[in-house]
Amino acid sequence: MIGLDAVKAALLLFFVAIVQVSLLSSVGVAGGTPNLLLVTLVAVALLRGSIFGAAGGFFGGLLIDTANLETLGLTSLILTLAGYWIGRYGETTGRDRTHAPYVSVAVVTVLYAFGVLVLDFLLGDPVSGRRLLLDSLVPSIAFNLILTAPVHWLVAKLLPPLDWRERAGEVRLLG
Repeated sequence: MIGLDAVKAALLLFFVAIVQVSLLSSVGVAGGTPNLLLVTLVAVALLRGSIFGAAGGFFGGLLIDTANLETLGLTSLILTLAGYWIGRYGETTGRDRTHAPYVSVAVVTVLYAFGVLVLDFLLGDPVSGRRLLLDSLVPSIAFNLILTAPVHWLVAKLLPPLDWRERAGEVRLLG
């Protein structure tokens, strides 16, 4: 069951990365662009946990970096961290809550922008903090929140919730 879910998640993230690079990277309204890969990664990580989230983030980020011919590993690092921490959030508290995908997408979009800014600065790449954080952050959050409901629904249909017996390694709170 887990192997089939991994194949489904990999194919989904591959398809979404191709759509992100070929179609959505050129879409821009009010300075912001939708990040379908980030939203899909959040849905996968919430439904399957931190290991799926980290692996999916690395895989999707590597595809994006390779397709865009950018610094190899930059997007992979940020998406790996994002997938892991959203997966941990889903494992410990928020998997079945209605607001969890929306909160996760909003927080990860902000952290993704800060991560890109910090890593570009550390690598010496030219990047405008004003454009990235002030001009495009709010429209990007709005785009990603609009995409959250349909993407989360689709991913939940593709990767249905696990039975509690299959989540034996998951954190359980006592009390």
